[in-house]
This record gives sequence, structure tokens and C-alpha cells, in this order.
Amino acid sequence: MKITQKDREKAECLLKELTLKEKLNIIHGTGLFHTGAVERLGIPAVYMSDGPMGVRKEMKDDAWEACGNTEDYVTYLPCNSAIASTWNRELAYACGQELGEEARGRGKDVILAPGINIKRSPLGGRNFEYMSEDPYLTAQQCVPLIQGIQENDVAACVKHYALNHQEYRRLWVNVEVSERALREIYLPAFEAAVKQANVLSVMGGYNLFRGVRCCENGYLLDEILRKEWGFEGVTISDWGGILRTKESAQVGMDVEMSIYNNFDEYFFANPLEEAVERGEIAMEKVDEKVRRMLTVMSALHMLGGERKSGCYNTAAHRDVALQTARESVILLKNEEQRLPISKEKTKKLLVIGQNADRVYSNGGGSSEIKALYEISPLAGLKALLGGNTKVDYVRGYYVPELASQDEKWQESSLKETGVLGEETHKNPASGMDDGRLAMGVNGQVDLRDGQVAEPEILTEEIRQKRFELLQEAVQMAATYDEVIFVGGLDHNYDVENQDRRDMKLPYGQEEVIEAVLAANPNTVLVMMAGSPVEMGSFKDKAKAIVWQWYAGMEGGTALAEVLLGDINPSGKLPETIPFTHTDCSAHCIGTFGDKDETEYKEGIYVGYRYYDTKQVPVAFCFGHGLSYTEFAYRDIQAVPMEKDGAGVKVSCLVKNTGMRDGKEVVQLYVAAPNSAVDRPAKELKGYEKVWLQAGEEKLVEFELGKEAFSYYDENRKCFYVQPGEYQIMLGASAMDIRLVGSVKLR
Repeated sequence: MKITQKDREKAECLLKELTLKEKLNIIHGTGLFHTGAVERLGIPAVYMSDGPMGVRKEMKDDAWEACGNTEDYVTYLPCNSAIASTWNRELAYACGQELGEEARGRGKDVILAPGINIKRSPLGGRNFEYMSEDPYLTAQQCVPLIQGIQENDVAACVKHYALNHQEYRRLWVNVEVSERALREIYLPAFEAAVKQANVLSVMGGYNLFRGVRCCENGYLLDEILRKEWGFEGVTISDWGGILRTKESAQVGMDVEMSIYNNFDEYFFANPLEEAVERGEIAMEKVDEKVRRMLTVMSALHMLGGERKSGCYNTAAHRDVALQTARESVILLKNEEQRLPISKEKTKKLLVIGQNADRVYSNGGGSSEIKALYEISPLAGLKALLGGNTKVDYVRGYYVPELASQDEKWQESSLKETGVLGEETHKNPASGMDDGRLAMGVNGQVDLRDGQVAEPEILTEEIRQKRFELLQEAVQMAATYDEVIFVGGLDHNYDVENQDRRDMKLPYGQEEVIEAVLAANPNTVLVMMAGSPVEMGSFKDKAKAIVWQWYAGMEGGTALAEVLLGDINPSGKLPETIPFTHTDCSAHCIGTFGDKDETEYKEGIYVGYRYYDTKQVPVAFCFGHGLSYTEFAYRDIQAVPMEKDGAGVKVSCLVKNTGMRDGKEVVQLYVAAPNSAVDRPAKELKGYEKVWLQAGEEKLVEFELGKEAFSYYDENRKCFYVQPGEYQIMLGASAMDIRLVGSVKLR
């Protein structure tokens, strides 16, 4: 969907008819999830909704309370990490179509998705909402997803722009990063969203960048987003992300949304009106914001014309969720062909682990939804095996009953703590439009805006319960034909407003896993999580390990199909699983989550770029994922394209040499061995997912533009391709390179 000249003209015509108060009504929230309308001119309110995994339940207009209706159950999609794990652009597009159609069916105009920040650390609480540690993979998967959303007259809103990588002190953490790392790692997906997907809205992050709030940052919002990339859509603050009127009004931040219900006191409401009347803010600044809002509304057919109606909870949508979940499951290890489990031979199956019998759609923060249903791993296994197999379940580990997340968590996460520490529900906007922040203890504003997970408190009662559950699991594991342990994390740990302390498995799972493996070495391990976990203590002992993200309403079905062999796994890791978080460059070189100043000293060495280049051992590498069949690569060809001196055409033959049909992700990496500047050992620059029947061979082709060979030159202030020789690597993962060719660029 592109903004047209007709949209611009319609916006300009309406703008001339608006009063100042009407203009301001259009650019700030008049409800918790919508802007104001101007009924006399036929300008409707713009309704927004979270999020990346489905359309959020209906909330009251002026309170963080559910309406309590029954019509807001929706399709629950796999999380963005799962979509990235498919390495399948067509599935990403289908997920976008489904999400956009459901948003429109629920009467929404903007869906606050997808999340495309780079996963810098495995400890980030919102990592499951993001796609990958790699900018190329993130861009390639988010572009079709956005296109699918916007085909339904709904604006996608990519978030969080930019450098929003931690929850701890998320409103106050200042990010310092080199210009090269900014351009090579953290901005490419946003640039692709604008230039390739024509995204209609961008959400500003909470954090600061180089000492300036993202929602006040002229370099990010004006110089890069609008002038360099040509963005014509609207920028929307994260809820509560604007804290000063003048500073945000004078840059390209268009719409203020927040978490309080005193809507007239928002910074872009009465305070902005007063600032304009005093001559402190030029009317042209307000007009720019309103013009962009009206232009996007016209592009969405909100100002006349025929608009798509959408729909939700259809069988087709549920099928998209299932197909995506199937291709997102990752087979990490499969010694002795431990998997798949034979349905015919298995008469007694024991399932261990609380993650096997839990649902995830109703947690995680703003990504929570009301799912029409959710198939757990246990339910999926039982349904697929039927009555000829006895399936028993034991918890294995004890999860203490935690207080359920209050519906008002979002409001309380940004509460102001005043003098003497008393909490108030007052909007910090009040009286702050003069550029001064309201003073708290010691003259500082102290907002409870992000925490680090509290360490587990092990009481004697908890210790006893865990001991009893472990003993039960161990005793039963030794007597069953097949044993499957389903563990990992949950939304007590993968959750907005909180980062993890480390990568360790919670609830004493590590002890349970080792004990169960000792009792039954054939036990299959399933790790379900939104971020990497430590597996070093049992990785070498287990014969089979499967990884699953929060995989949507059909996640349990998809997992069962893979474990039992109905589906041949084809997912690949979109991020590295290190042995421990201290191996990660964000922690051993840079800083993360322990102070208000975060320095990205690791520069461009994020994820596999660091592990590969510095030869740091990892548990499972980027791009890794096994299949129940085998694939062979041969005959690499890398030829410069005549039409572009810096472009290259690459091809190879890939053959399924096994006995089962399956899909392989052929990954293309580029290396610059003779570079004049420091560059990673290799970088992902292409991938294709190919379906091959047993014994079938296909030609796989790539076209690489000059951007595949470039780096950001801080002296030239642009991307630059150094003439010379480059290596082209084709393989099944970052550490499983099958073919290497070379090409010389002039």
C-alpha cells in the first residue's frame, strides 16, 4: 500500500478546514487506544490495537480494564521469533494477511506490529516479540508481513524505533552506539520496512539515543526516517513515551498515546495548544503532524471510498497459524535418529513438565490476547496419538502460584513515584510542558518502568514440593516406552517490563532433566521459550532436543506432528543459543541492563558476527536446524552481473539424499577476507527455502546487489563497496558451510 497524490490532496483540503483544537484532537489519544474524531468534517477516530500475535482484547476507553465481552476472541499467531524461524517469506506474508484481516474485522485501523528490534542480548524481556539477531533476516521476514497487514486497509506500526533492547529502566536508559553499528545492525530492518514495505506507521521507543529521547530525537525522526528514507507515514509514541511538549512537538513525532485517562492533559493536547497560542510552537509544526495523519487515513480509505471489512476467527486464519507453527519448530539435536517417535510402536508415553500443560496467549505484556483456543503440547500429543497409546502426564517441576498479572499492569508500570516514595496515578504530563520533568526523590523522576527478574525464593515448602515431583518423574520415566520432557521459560520470565538475570532454567528444571535422562537416556527434550536458555549441563547427554517458541493456538498440534513424524521439521534458529549470557558480546564487551547508560561497545559484533569472528563456542549456532532427511550441495556458481558492477548472481544444486520429503533453507553468507576495515567473518546476505522430494535435486539461485558487499564508512557517511575479492558461502547454518566460491568486484 502506497500513499498517493490523491491522498496528499485530500489531506491538504481537510487541513484547511480544521481549527487548532480539532487539529490537536487528531494527534493525541482521546481514549486509551484511539485518537479523536472531527465529526463535522467526516474525520473518524483512528483505532489502534496491540499486537504482534493477534488483536488485543477490547479494553475500556478510559481504564485498563477489559470490557468483558465474548466477541473479542481471536486467532492466536506464533510470535515474531517463530515467524523468523520459518525462514519462509511466504508464511510471513500469510501471517501479515491474517493479522491485518483480523484487525480490520475487529474495527481497528492500526495494528501495533511487527516488532523488529535486533536481539542484542538473550536476556531481553520482550525478545519473543522480535525476530532475530540478524538485520537481513529481520528485514526479509518483516517486509512481507507488513505488506500482508496493509493489504487489508490497516496500517502496520513497526516498533520500537530505535535501539529498544532492554526493559530495565526502559524510559531512562540512554544508548550510545557507533554510527557504523547503528547503520549496519540496528536500522536496516526499519529502513526496509519504509522503503520496501511502505509501512504507514512507526512507533517511537521509550529509551534515549545519544542523550535524546527517541520521541524527541530529530536525528532519528527527521534526518534519517523522513529525509533519508522518505517516510510519509505517521510516527506514534509508545504509550507514555512522550514526556515533554516542546521537545516532541518540534520534531517529527506525530501522535501521542499514553496510559492515563486525563486525555486533555496529554502533551499534545492542552499543553500544546497553550504553547502554540504563546508562540512557542509554530502552527506549521502542528499542521505537519495533522497532514500526515490525514494522509494515512486517506490511504486506509477512512476518508471516503470503499474500505475492506476484514474478518476474524476463520478456518483459513487458523490454518495459517498451524502452517507457521509447523515450520517454526527447530530440531536442534537428533542422535541415533531418536526422533521421530513411532506412533505404532509406542503404547505408553510419559510427558513431563509444566510447559506441556500450559497456555501462553494470555501473558507476556502488551502482546497478550484472548485466543479462541490454544492447543498445549500435551493436548496435541494426546489428540494425535489417539486411544491406542496411553499418555500420562506429571508436572516434574513445581511452579509457585504467582499473583496473576493485573489488567492495570500497563498503567502501574509507568507510575510516577513522588517525594517520599508515595505512588500517584497522576499523569506526569501535568505541568511539564515547560521542558522540566516533574521532580521526585532527590530532584529526579523515578518511574517504575522496567525491572530485572527477582531471584527465585526457595522456601522449605517449595523445596519439598520440587523434590516430590522430581522423584515421581524419575520413577515413572524408567517404566515408559517413550518419555518427553517439555520445559523452558514462560511469561513469568518472557514478559514486557522485565529482563532476565541470566539464561538459567527456572523452577529447578535442570536438576529434573539430568535426573530423568539418567533414568531414561532416550528421553526427548523440548525447550519452549521466547529467549535462549542454558543447556550446557544436559546438551551432550540428551539424544534429541527440540526448540519451540510461543507458537500460537496450534503450537501443540505442530509440535506433536514433528515429534511423531507427521511433519518433517524445517525451522532454523534466527539467533544463536550461547552456553551462557556472559559469552554474549553485549555482556562481555558492552553493557546491558545494569545502569542508565548502555554502551554498545561491541559495535557491529552482535550475535553470530561476534561468535564466528572471535571463535567463541556456542551451544547451537545461528541458522541451525536439522531435518529427518539429508541434503547435499554441489556446483556453486558466482558470476558478476554485467548490469551492476557490484552485483553477483549465485547458484548451486541442492539434493534431498534421504528417504523423506523435506524443506531445506539454503543460507548465503558473504565474507570480505581482504577488507581494509574490520569486518565480521561472514554475514548473511541471502536465503531460500526449497521443498525437495526424496531423491529430488533443484537449482537454487540468488541475486546479490551491491548492498550485500558494502559496509558503512563513517568518513564517507554512506555505505561503500570496496573493490576486490569476496567469498560467497552457501550452507545449512552459520557453522555448516557446504560450498565456497569467490568473486572479484571492480
